[in-house]
Formats: sequence, C-alpha cells, structure tokens
Amino acid sequence: MSTSIDRSDARGAGRSATRDLAQIAVFAALIVVLGLPGQLTIGTAGVPITLQTLGVMLAGSLLGWRKGALAVVTVIVIGLALPVLAGGRTTLTSLAGPTAGFLVGWLPAVIVIGRLTAWMMPRYRVLPGLVVNILGGILVLYACGVAGMLVRTDLTLGAAVAANTAFLPGDVLKAVVTALVAAQVHRARPGLIPPRRRA
Repeated sequence: MSTSIDRSDARGAGRSATRDLAQIAVFAALIVVLGLPGQLTIGTAGVPITLQTLGVMLAGSLLGWRKGALAVVTVIVIGLALPVLAGGRTTLTSLAGPTAGFLVGWLPAVIVIGRLTAWMMPRYRVLPGLVVNILGGILVLYACGVAGMLVRTDLTLGAAVAANTAFLPGDVLKAVVTALVAAQVHRARPGLIPPRRRA
C-alpha cells in the first residue's frame, strides 16, 4: 500500500518538476522574444527603451519569485553566449555599459514582484497588482539602474534620476498591462503562485 502511495507521490513530484521547468523555459523565451523588436535610446544617458522589462514583470506576477528568478537567470546565462538582450546585446556587453544596473536589477525586481504577489493569493486583484508591479518593476529596477549609471558614467545622482524620467510613462503602462494579464491568467489558472502564509 505504502509502495503504491510512494510511487504516486514520486510521479506527482516528477510532473510538478517538469511543469515548473516548462514554465521557466517559456518565460525565459518570452523575455528573449520581447527583446527582438530592439531598443530605442532616448537622451544622452544611453538608457534604452525595451520590452524585456515587461517580461520580467510578467514572470514575477505569474510564476512567483522562485520560478520568475530562474527564468531571469536563464536569460542572463544564455546571454553570456548569445545576443539575447534588446539591441542584439549579450550579457557581457550590457554589463560593460551604462545600463548594467538595469540588467542586474531584473533579479531583485522579479523577486520583489513575485513575493509581494504571493501575499495577494489566492485572489489576484488588479489595483494591488499594479502597485506591486510599480514597486518591483519600476522603483526597485530604477534604483538598481541609477546606481549602475553612477558607477558607469560621470552623472550626478540628480542627473541620473532625471535621465530616467522619460521612461516612466512607458514603464507604468507595462505595469498596467502586467496587472491586467495576471488577473486574467490567475482567474483561469488558480494555483500558479501558492499563497504566502502570514504569520
């Protein structure tokens, strides 16, 4: 009896692991695909507009922090060998430029979004989801990006912050799109992110 239960548990765990790997791979591919349209650089600071941060927000909102972080790490690792970042850049090319902080910021951004989203579960709501996306996908990401610009350029803190204000409307739109998509997906597929237990 216990043997059959153990085998059933093992099969269930195997299916769960396979599903998790498939989700991680799909979202890593999504982040890469969102970089295919390229990038648009505004101003003299060299910070490009890309759609890949939308993929980072979606990964955190739909997969949670662990799987979302693994999807982001997968893209960064693949980028060591292939130009999978927007504008045909590799990870090393990006890390050598003024936008290094934004790439590094993908990881804390997806972790913050994923962990805060888990607090909402099992019911995802658009407005709190939007706030979460703004906190992780804009505030955390911009903090890392500005820090990187201070290291890589001669800009002052005020100038580095000002250089990013032009990107706010587009990033807020990404946060809105992510919240709307996440609400629909979590309604159709409950359980994607386990609820985080409150103490």
